[in-house]
Amino acid sequence: MQAPLTQSQENLTSSPLEDMSQYFSEDMLAVNTLILDSMESDVALVKQIASYLIAAGGKRVRPLLTLAGSALCGNVTENSHLLAAAVECIHTATLLHDDVVDESEQRRGNPSSNSVFGNQAPILVGDFLFSRAFQLMVRTQNIHALKILADASAIIAEGEVLQLSILGKLDTPLSTYFKVIEGKTAALFAAACESGALVGDASQQQQKAAHDFGLNLGMVFQIIDDLIDYAGDETVTGKKAGDDFREGKVTLPIYLAYEQASKEEKAFFESVFKTPSDKQTDFNKALNIIEKYDAITRSKEIAQGYYDQAITNLDVFPDTAVKTYMTQLLNFTLNRKF
Repeated sequence: MQAPLTQSQENLTSSPLEDMSQYFSEDMLAVNTLILDSMESDVALVKQIASYLIAAGGKRVRPLLTLAGSALCGNVTENSHLLAAAVECIHTATLLHDDVVDESEQRRGNPSSNSVFGNQAPILVGDFLFSRAFQLMVRTQNIHALKILADASAIIAEGEVLQLSILGKLDTPLSTYFKVIEGKTAALFAAACESGALVGDASQQQQKAAHDFGLNLGMVFQIIDDLIDYAGDETVTGKKAGDDFREGKVTLPIYLAYEQASKEEKAFFESVFKTPSDKQTDFNKALNIIEKYDAITRSKEIAQGYYDQAITNLDVFPDTAVKTYMTQLLNFTLNRKF
């Protein structure tokens, strides 16, 4: 099954996430209560920093995927709620750490936590939220769910460190880029779907399919997110164009353009990624090279391949409203406007 390579969303009356949030509204009330409870601490600064990021917004994609994983198998339970909250705690912890590592100034349109609170406290509160996530997992009394999310947490950390180790290195194999985005993004999508399916009484086949769907959805999500840095409209995406470029992050459009670039163009890329540039003229030159070698379209075609795999992953589940939402979410992710 193919999705057209278009940015049109005319077939959707609203965001699939909004539809899913409405469908799971009662479940999400329970999940959000657990998330808020997890931020409680006798240390005022802990709650202040955790609440700051939660209050900044976020669509709760990963908790919704956890609930959907359970619902695909017909059974959303209290354990589904606990795991959905745990997944969001893990995600929030990684955001706190990422902002420090990336020296970010903004998050979700607001000053980043490290801009407001400095570097040390957000790192420690991130650690606190990781601990809270594991407390939530323990409450399920399901060692298999604990293993899924523990494994994902390790993969996330490895992905972030791997990204640091290849910063600015254009000779890195493309396979390493895919390993990075699998670690930093897709692994938690996969764990959310799989853990939800597990406590929703999935068969082994369904559990694997849920994992693989989440993984492929996460790969699509991150590839498209990387495209936004070079082809996005900030008024549409809320993300400032060129952030990855200025931070020296070599993402898929750069890899694909660099492969075909002339000797002079390669030398330019090597210069601006060895010592990251904040010059608009350098960014514009990079955009011209990316356009010359059609790297945006080619990147989206790679995302299409992960999309196709994800559609196949859903075949093992019965046709339900939730399966429809998951298909729409996948379409929306591939074709989101930027």
